[in-house]
Amino acid sequence: MAYFSLFLLALLVHSSYAQLELPQKEWFRELRHQQQHRLRWKSSCQIQNLEAREPDRRYECEAGYVEYWDSNSKDLECAGIQFVRHVIQPKGLLLPHYANAPQLTYIIQGRGIQGMEFSRETYRKGEESENDRHQKVRRFRQGDVLAFPVGFTRWTYNDGETPIISVSMIDVANRENQLDWNFRKFYLAGNPPSSRRRGESERRRESGRGEEEWSNIFRGFDEEFLAQAFNVENELIRKLQSQDDNRGCMVNAERLRLVLPEQSREEREWESQHGGEREQEEREWERRRHGREGQQEERKSERRHGGEREQEEREWERRRHGREETGQRGRGNGLEETFCTLKLEQNIDDPSRADFFNPRSGRISTINSQTLPVLSHLRLSAERGILYKNASESPKYSVNAHVANYITRGSARIQVVGPNGNAVFDGEVKQGQLLVIPQNYAVVKRANENGFEWIAFKTNDNAISTNLAGRLSAIRSIPVEVLANAYDVSREDASKLKFNREEATLFASRSGSRRGSQA
Repeated sequence: MAYFSLFLLALLVHSSYAQLELPQKEWFRELRHQQQHRLRWKSSCQIQNLEAREPDRRYECEAGYVEYWDSNSKDLECAGIQFVRHVIQPKGLLLPHYANAPQLTYIIQGRGIQGMEFSRETYRKGEESENDRHQKVRRFRQGDVLAFPVGFTRWTYNDGETPIISVSMIDVANRENQLDWNFRKFYLAGNPPSSRRRGESERRRESGRGEEEWSNIFRGFDEEFLAQAFNVENELIRKLQSQDDNRGCMVNAERLRLVLPEQSREEREWESQHGGEREQEEREWERRRHGREGQQEERKSERRHGGEREQEEREWERRRHGREETGQRGRGNGLEETFCTLKLEQNIDDPSRADFFNPRSGRISTINSQTLPVLSHLRLSAERGILYKNASESPKYSVNAHVANYITRGSARIQVVGPNGNAVFDGEVKQGQLLVIPQNYAVVKRANENGFEWIAFKTNDNAISTNLAGRLSAIRSIPVEVLANAYDVSREDASKLKFNREEATLFASRSGSRRGSQA
């Protein structure tokens, strides 16, 4: 009997080890898969200098315009991405289209309606509209990150009172794009817009890169073929082909009326809690970035309550995880969401959802496939960062992703260092500029007097960053003796390198830091 018990115990232990080992193997297999999916069109990443870029082309339409960044630049080519900014005027409709690569979009300003082809004829407008059945439409608002899988038809309508401003990263190197690295839109309506720099656009097409002039795909078909396919008259087909339509890709749609689904619980909560607080919140951010009185109070509080910072950060984490557990319980693996009912958006501006928060420095929020499962199909993620006046972020590098940083407000000084130890970028970035940081290149950000805010798109759905300074850094993990010998310093100085900075990721300015005179 004793031998049998020992046999059962050994079997149980072996089974437990196997179960523990399996998730680890799966994790490494998934990590390798994520790295390999971008190698099909691997480009050269011999980066000597980076630039903070602004868009170089604008396409005018009746109800807005589209701006593109230079797709021939070495940094965008290295990352395998392209970058676009849309501005849609009130009552403007971005015409139905699909694209050859997945896309992640951030709403800088405005609110509107998004239609997606995931589920066809699933929403009924009502008897008064001749039983019009169509895909579900979703509302979006400022601060939302929208995910667009490759190949699905979509459209956008601005039913608000202010222009919608959005920026998008298109992952042309993604495995879902079986074409080349040209970003291609296939429109189902409209005619080509006019380019402000058409001569340069033509030179790009000759070089084989860049955005091509688009047109309504129905224009290439014979009228008779389409008339038979739709079972309508040829005159209506000519309208479908937009033969006499010169309004571009965004058109005024004053008469557009849509029946929308009810708001989700999360949206209702956000409206009730933040509906009238946006201006107040932004005024508070400005006061905290510029107010000397606030800094003096923080320094006094720092001296009186030496350990309060960690307690505040732990409380913030507790509140954030509490909301996630109540609002998203049971959604961890996304299996209960069928593909046609996947959630395609999440708000990244909500302060209570911050992943890192320092009351003296700012906050950072992330969205990845753990919080928005559809991103596991796109292999993309996003980060929203806010730094207060003169605050900084820990020097860090991205382990497994390229990072496209778009500045949404304020300015900062940023330094980026490559593998040879030379700075490939050292300068000021400001609102409206784009800075692409290649994988493994180290970067540090420090806000200027007016603060600094950005949205970062990453080419991995579970992007990992490694800090180089602070409580959760690579230096903190190295033994003091190793640091002392590696840098040829005393053990005391090695301890200072390792322990002098107690914050994890976001650092207050030197004048507001407890160790300011020593750091």
